[in-house]
Amino acid sequence: MLYFTRWKVLAIVLTTLVVCLFAVPNFFPESMVKTWPKWAQRHIVLGLDLQGGSHLLLEVDTKTILKDRLAALQDDVRRVLRDARIGYTSLATRGTGVEVRLRDPATVAQALPKLRELSTPLGGILGGSGQRSVDIVDAGDGLIRLTIPEPAILERVRLTVDQSIQIVERRLNELGTVEPLIARQGADRILVQVPGLQDPTRVKEILGKTAQMNFRMVDTSMPVDQAVQGRPPPDSEVLNGVKGEGGQYLIEKRIVVPGADLTDAQAGFDQRTSEPIVSFRFNTSGARKFAQATQQNVGRPFAIVLDKEVISAPVIREPILGGSGQISGSFTVQAANDLAILLRAGALPAPLTVVEERTVGPGLGQDSINKGTMAAYVGSALVVLFMFATYGLFGLFANIAVAINVAMIFGVLSLLNATLTLPGICGIVLTVGIAVDSNVLIYERIREEVRGGRSPINAIDAGFARALSTILDSNITTFIAAAVLFYIGTGPVRGFAVTLGIGILTTVFTAFSVTRLIVAYWVRWKRPQTVPI
Repeated sequence: MLYFTRWKVLAIVLTTLVVCLFAVPNFFPESMVKTWPKWAQRHIVLGLDLQGGSHLLLEVDTKTILKDRLAALQDDVRRVLRDARIGYTSLATRGTGVEVRLRDPATVAQALPKLRELSTPLGGILGGSGQRSVDIVDAGDGLIRLTIPEPAILERVRLTVDQSIQIVERRLNELGTVEPLIARQGADRILVQVPGLQDPTRVKEILGKTAQMNFRMVDTSMPVDQAVQGRPPPDSEVLNGVKGEGGQYLIEKRIVVPGADLTDAQAGFDQRTSEPIVSFRFNTSGARKFAQATQQNVGRPFAIVLDKEVISAPVIREPILGGSGQISGSFTVQAANDLAILLRAGALPAPLTVVEERTVGPGLGQDSINKGTMAAYVGSALVVLFMFATYGLFGLFANIAVAINVAMIFGVLSLLNATLTLPGICGIVLTVGIAVDSNVLIYERIREEVRGGRSPINAIDAGFARALSTILDSNITTFIAAAVLFYIGTGPVRGFAVTLGIGILTTVFTAFSVTRLIVAYWVRWKRPQTVPI
């Protein structure tokens, strides 16, 4: 256990040094850090309870979601029956579904297959539950009921919350704030915390804006490079592609279909090529506009524009008359899902209601920092004194390893751009105790080996080897507890779980790499006749 090859020594030293270096930006002013290379600008973000800011809890209006879904379903039923030339005498919403009465009951057999095309599997390409978005039954006497089941309503709420989170994130980025926290809270709520922003009214104004998404034609009258260098046509403009799409595009200013006409977008697979695609659907007005545009522009590319950026610019291969279409390309499954979320985010979401609003002043945050810092200093000092008094020189080795451990925790948090809260500081302080406990187990095991008659070097080697399983057992169980807290917890609880989990990983690393390396080099240098514990 005390023998290290050169590459192991190099790996331990480099790993420790690199991780610790990521903590350096936290000790310099932010204005200075911004002048550094991009990879070196990662730092820990102080949470709401440490630097103050705005806290909002938003709730999605589920009644509006159901109302809009029923309206879209009713619109789709009207379109399908009209395209199939099937007459009906009434079409209305009833509860959580739509009822349509056909003029001729004999046409039910013809209408059912057409209407069942409106029912899609829940969950898209990542689903597989077997449930569908609409239940369609023949109620007899020419009456057909299309009901939206409870799982489909919950799925719609989930998708709407996903849309809202995308829009909220985009809007908050316009504020130039540092790492706002946007997270799902329960089934239909969104938690928004903006550290450093003391005016929640400004946040609510930003969140009240609507993402502007539309469909436009790509102007092919001149190369985009020429338009950038010179002057683009008066009816066109140059837009950038989003990250991943890249490049620039010359786009006509005329909007072919506004984003408000988009009712849905889902990821799926092309039946012919099995490649991931994104399918979308318009309402009746959008379907009519899109059909006319695709009939007149076969062979030309059209652009999907979100907030003045081009998401995608596929070529129209054939007229799209059914009110729906698909976007294909070199998509991965994850990329197709991400694009579907972006498209859905462009549509108008359900209203968001502020159900909780708090403003935390910077004075309260500074007081928390001062008290947390004082607790950390006092606790660390007592630990250092205890270890040095109890184990002498080996206690000094342990204290060095604990200091490196804490530096590595801050380095990993900086690398992740994690948000540090007051419970997170508690997790770091607790980690110091856990790290010391690992060294105590090793040293006590060394003492037992010495009492058993082993030579100093053999006792030290056996102490590290035999304490390994005990330390791993205790740390693994604690890590499982931290993982459970992270999975079921929210906000500050997650912050505590993150710092505790990272601390456990760095503790195991420092106890069996850094401390062992220091002791190994001391043994090689001193060749001790007694163990100074």
